[in-house]
Amino acid sequence: MNNTSVDSYLQDGCGRCPRYQTPACKVHTWAEGLVSLRRLLQATELVEEMKWGSPCYTLGGKNVVLLGAFNEFFVLSFIRGAALADPDGLLEPPGPNSRFVRVVKLRAAAEIGPLQPAIERLLQRAIEAEREGIEIPRDDEALELLEALQERLAVDGALAEAFAALTPGRQRSFVIYVGGAKQAATQRDRVERCVPKIMAGKGFLDG
Repeated sequence: MNNTSVDSYLQDGCGRCPRYQTPACKVHTWAEGLVSLRRLLQATELVEEMKWGSPCYTLGGKNVVLLGAFNEFFVLSFIRGAALADPDGLLEPPGPNSRFVRVVKLRAAAEIGPLQPAIERLLQRAIEAEREGIEIPRDDEALELLEALQERLAVDGALAEAFAALTPGRQRSFVIYVGGAKQAATQRDRVERCVPKIMAGKGFLDG
């Protein structure tokens, strides 16, 4: 996984699949749009980092927004997007079990210009929500995915599809395992250990 720098990400890709450092890498497909979104993010007070093989923008050490490249589109992922006002209707959940994360899906770099004012407003709302510590109401009937798991699924389309295809019991087994760690960094490490089993269609306890 490429966590060296955003410049390296744009040049070589995320490093999560065999297309890494090849012209077929999906990051190259959306490079122009990703560069444009990066400029908008760099104009804010957010700090640019690399996590999970994707550009991540933080405030006070907390993840706020990520950039992601998928086969059919590229995204701006808002970690607490469910808490943001969205009068322009840009945000949507990346998957059926997404409690926190909401994404803006884009399919051409040319879409960014007309949407720039709305995107900038969302970025400012995301910064304010993180600063104020706004909580997202819990839905007791839904499987509550941990933030570390949601963040990873938001930047990896193949993994998100594989997780969505699991039975509820298998999904829950990963949530229990990841949630057994109290520190955010340890939870992220546990998510990475889960990836092979998720991709294989197994639960955490499956052999």
